[in-house]
Amino acid sequence: MNLLQEGGPLFMYTILICVIVCVVFIVKAFLKGDVDVKTQKLLKHVGLFALVWGFLGFMIGIIGAMDAIAIANDISVPVLAWGLRVGLLSPAFGMVAFLIARLGLIGLTLKEK
Repeated sequence: MNLLQEGGPLFMYTILICVIVCVVFIVKAFLKGDVDVKTQKLLKHVGLFALVWGFLGFMIGIIGAMDAIAIANDISVPVLAWGLRVGLLSPAFGMVAFLIARLGLIGLTLKEK
């Protein structure tokens, strides 16, 4: 749970909601047995939204970090490394959400045939 706070709550919790929505759509489609086009489109859109939202969080965080570095006279390597680690949490989680949605789509496509 600490990673959700470190990566920026706005971005991380939004991506978590996207993951939950994707899993619900995938499970519902598998249990229903019939995969409609609307569900597939929603999975694609929610997965892509999570990916882009994660990278937006990274960009906003890195811009703020670069502003702070420009103002500071000296910055240590560990501080910079920690900032990059924290900044990369939201895109990494967005990629996980995107992969979950894509794997669900692959599974649903294989089930159709």
